[in-house]
This record gives sequence, structure tokens and C-alpha cells, in this order.
Amino acid sequence: SSDDESSLHAIKSDESVLLPGKGAAAYLDMDSIISAAKKNNCDAIHPGYGFLSEQADFAKRCELEGITFIGPKEKHLRLFGDKGAARDAARSVAVPVLNGIDRPVTLEESEKFFDDVESSILIKAIAGGGGRGTRLVTSKADVREAFARCQAEASVAFGCADLYVEEFLPQARHIEIQIIGDALGSIVELGERECSVQRRNQKVIEIAPCPNLSQLLRQDITASAVRLAKAQGYFSLGTF
Repeated sequence: SSDDESSLHAIKSDESVLLPGKGAAAYLDMDSIISAAKKNNCDAIHPGYGFLSEQADFAKRCELEGITFIGPKEKHLRLFGDKGAARDAARSVAVPVLNGIDRPVTLEESEKFFDDVESSILIKAIAGGGGRGTRLVTSKADVREAFARCQAEASVAFGCADLYVEEFLPQARHIEIQIIGDALGSIVELGERECSVQRRNQKVIEIAPCPNLSQLLRQDITASAVRLAKAQGYFSLGTF
């Protein structure tokens, strides 16, 4: 974009193409990116990080234009981009999930879920990620406000206001498994990392390998990630 025209990465590149628009808008414009790729005879597009990297529609556009999308397949972006569907897929292959509801919920259902778990809950956006559209609720009296805020934030960030709920575990740790799948259906795990140090639901520090994780639990978590990836025929790099 014009904001990045004088940035080091643009200057050091062998070739760069100016996209119309400023800031994030330029990197979210599918039409101009596809047009630039075709005009410059590109046979592949790496969508960067954030922006269009998890947009199934963009992966589909690339496929239709005969351009390789460097990333997961469209169907996997759609599945794992929908947290309710992802939870359901995990449960179908015996991967444990938190107590929650695997579909878009209403305010009334969220309030009932709070009563049922008799504990704190998380209201979360079905779409997207990065901690946006997420609120911790520790009192039933706060469910209504948290629900409205999550809807508004999710609508702006992801273009989808659907929410789901799950039980909150106050002492949980955030452990990720990096996997990679090839075009022949092989899945390999590349180890785990600890991402529990967060601010506003955003990871601040990542440590690999994860400290203080027993070998038995490490094997269990890794096997779950590989099992889910294999069940879906996952392709490319992915974090589970």
C-alpha cells in the first residue's frame, strides 16, 4: 500500500507493485491483489499474516484464477474458521473439547448456559480469531452487556456477529501444536509451544518447547492434534 511504499521490505524486494488504497484496506482488496498477480504473471500468492490469510473466499478466488494459494485449502479455512464446526469436528474423532455449545447462541441461551455450568463463561465469536469478539463473564448480570459487546466487535472485525459460549477455566494454559500436511495425506507434528503469557487475549510470549509439560501429556495433546488433522485431510501448515 502507499503507506508501505518507502518501507525497507518494499525497497529491498526485487520487484514491488503498488496496490490501490491505504493501510489494511489495500491488503484486503481481493480484486486488486488478484489483478496485480495476473498482470505480473505470478503463479502463487502468499497472503501474509492476518489480512486475507484465513479468508476462505480468497483461497477460492485464487483457485478459480489458476493461482496457487500458499496456505490451507478453502474447505479447511471454512471449517476451522467456524469455531462451532471446529469443536464438532474435534469431538467426532475423540479430541476433548471444553464444555460449551457448538453453534450460534442467543442471549437467552447464553444466560441459561451460565446457570448450567455454575461458573464463569467465555462468550466468543464463531468466526475469526486473535481474541477479538471475546468476553469473560463472571456474573450472570453481566451476560447481556458482554453479549452485546461481543456481537458488535465480531461484526466489525469478521463481518459475522454469531457467538458461541464455553466454560471458562481460570488456571488453563495455552499450548499449541504445529503440524504440517502434504498433498498425499501425510501429517507430521513439529512440536509444541507455550503461549499462556497473553495480554487482552493476544499472545505476548511463545516458548518452544513448552516448559513443565509432562511427556505423557505432551504425547496426548500431540496425538489429538495429528488425529484431528488426519481426519480432515489437512494440507499446509496449521496450528492446533
